[in-house]
Amino acid sequence: MGKDLILTINPGTTTTRIGLFEPQGPEVIAVLDQTIEHDETRMAQFPDIAAQLPFRAEAVQDFLDAIPGGVRLAAVAGRGGMLSPVPAGAIAVNAELVDFALHRPLHHHASNLGAPLAHRIAGAAGCPAFIVDPVSVDELPPVARVSGCPELPRFSFVHALNIRACGRRLAASLGKPFEQINAVVAHMGAGISIAALKGGRIVDSSNRMENSPFSPERAGGLPPMPLIDLCYSGTYSQAELKRRLYGQGGVFAYLGTKDMRRVEAMIAEGDEKARLVWEAMVYQIGKTIGAMAAVLDFRPDAIILTGGMAHSGSIVAALTQRCATLAPLVLYPGSHESAALAEGALRALSGAEPARNWPVSSEVEPLPW
Repeated sequence: MGKDLILTINPGTTTTRIGLFEPQGPEVIAVLDQTIEHDETRMAQFPDIAAQLPFRAEAVQDFLDAIPGGVRLAAVAGRGGMLSPVPAGAIAVNAELVDFALHRPLHHHASNLGAPLAHRIAGAAGCPAFIVDPVSVDELPPVARVSGCPELPRFSFVHALNIRACGRRLAASLGKPFEQINAVVAHMGAGISIAALKGGRIVDSSNRMENSPFSPERAGGLPPMPLIDLCYSGTYSQAELKRRLYGQGGVFAYLGTKDMRRVEAMIAEGDEKARLVWEAMVYQIGKTIGAMAAVLDFRPDAIILTGGMAHSGSIVAALTQRCATLAPLVLYPGSHESAALAEGALRALSGAEPARNWPVSSEVEPLPW
């Protein structure tokens, strides 16, 4: 390929999704979108996620080397991992960020390999590396951080990359600057984030790990007193309970599947338990959309439904019935993360939104206690 392209890298549990994008003015055009599958047995042999780095980097480099004519890279953009709180936008990847993502993240997740993989591939190519809008983007104002327990302030952990990308798409469709957009964005995938975009900033969200509706694999917000009792019951170890809530919770805990297509097939076959679980999840999503609309004084420009579950006609129809009186519903089904990574890298390269350097100040206003 004879043009300078932007490579995107999005690591999953047993996959590494890569994309190649050609910059054209302020936009990017997809050239390639490929998912490298990793054998589950092979991945289980690594003692931790950090140990996977050489294996995954070799797989990505081998894929690039196999492209006829080779690839010239202008930049590499990796999925941002579970870092400390940061502002939205692009962050230049350096050795300090790589070390933090591998060894001191807030939570261990495959996405933490995004920055190290981008750094390694970009180093070989002689181009800059970035991460863009990691899940730890935190733009909450102080009023949204007060939880009711001083020791447990609320914080943001949200699908910021796709949420902000969808906000930009809405802004373009309305002919408005992104910084003037007010919208509720419901990212509905394996995890669920429902966020209030105000002036283009994520000023509140359901927190994808703790306060969200339950999802295909996550328990979401739970009654605190019974949860405390369960923690001390001796039934689960700390690690087992975390897995029970995050990965083996939600729809999976009730029905033994994380595939919502299978759940809808079960409902069609007359499974009333599946119907109740499905209805409860949609009920919680609609309720949380309403809560985020309240953050925007019930005057959002639109309610955006995105993520894999936005492909479901039945889920979209149910949420439309519940929420259409609040604002127009706009559908951006699926994930737009690869393009969003490339667009963020392009804005950093062009200087439209200069990248920050790690370590990055969160810009979160401290609470007065």
